Amino acid sequence: MTPNALWEAVMALLHFKKKTETVRTTSPQVEAFLEGYSIEVMPRTAEKVEDFRDLLPEGTRVYIAHIEGTPIEEMVATARRIAREGYSVMPHFPARIIKDRATLDNWIAMYQGEAGVDQALVLAGGVTNPHGDFHSSMQLLETGLFDKAGFTRLHVAGHPEGNRDIDPDGSDRNVIEALRWKQRFNETTDAEMALATQFAFDAKPIIAWADSLRDAGITLPIHIGIAGPAKLQTLIKFAIACGVGPSLKVLQKRAMDVTKLMLPYEPTDVIAELASHKTATPDFNIEKVHFFPLGGIKTNANWAIEHGGASAAPANATA
Repeated sequence: MTPNALWEAVMALLHFKKKTETVRTTSPQVEAFLEGYSIEVMPRTAEKVEDFRDLLPEGTRVYIAHIEGTPIEEMVATARRIAREGYSVMPHFPARIIKDRATLDNWIAMYQGEAGVDQALVLAGGVTNPHGDFHSSMQLLETGLFDKAGFTRLHVAGHPEGNRDIDPDGSDRNVIEALRWKQRFNETTDAEMALATQFAFDAKPIIAWADSLRDAGITLPIHIGIAGPAKLQTLIKFAIACGVGPSLKVLQKRAMDVTKLMLPYEPTDVIAELASHKTATPDFNIEKVHFFPLGGIKTNANWAIEHGGASAAPANATA
């Protein structure tokens, strides 16, 4: 082989390798299902991202989780930064860490004045003992302060595998009653409402839960929580801490498989099954995917880019 022919062969091989490395494993069903996905961050995790436009599609809804002890100033600064990069910001308002109505009013004013926020995830929060007057998301909604401030979206929590905090007996009686209250509230507010759920790992319990809500007359759209790619031990730790139930067996089964034990978990199977069900059942009430990036924001965003095709292309890719 001549030097020129050898050079051409090497370049062709490199070109082929580059092409195969950038092939996206998308399917039309999964790409459609991932369109408009949202993702959750905290101030400390957001700090690790130099520019969200390198990772997320333009206009992505970014939830900002408010963990007990995080100063409201840090939350608002994170919201301001993410909004300036072109994203729709939805901070958490956990009832049990909000002291009183005046505090809630002040938080809303700070978010609106400094970051232009007009969306909120209103939830009870994971604190056992309330810090003040509120213990439930319904009490926050009843103040009327979100409507008064002109919020366009109000999301509330959903639990595909139940919530022992609300129903200690393992039933769903209190959860369903609370959801019926929120369904009625949806009819009185100008804001769009949806259920943003805890993460789960198995599509079948998710589908059964979503169908049970519809049968109970609860028609709020569901933004289903999905754990992003992460180490198996990380996911098991979070799953136990967050009270994930039946679908934890998916992780336990994986942990028993020596060939998969050291491999990172990816939500490929659960997403594919839900996407397939959505295609076959157009009135399926799961509307969007909401990612919990337990293995890191960059890791999660890159997985979405690889599997979501054009619908997950980062903003800077089209700038």
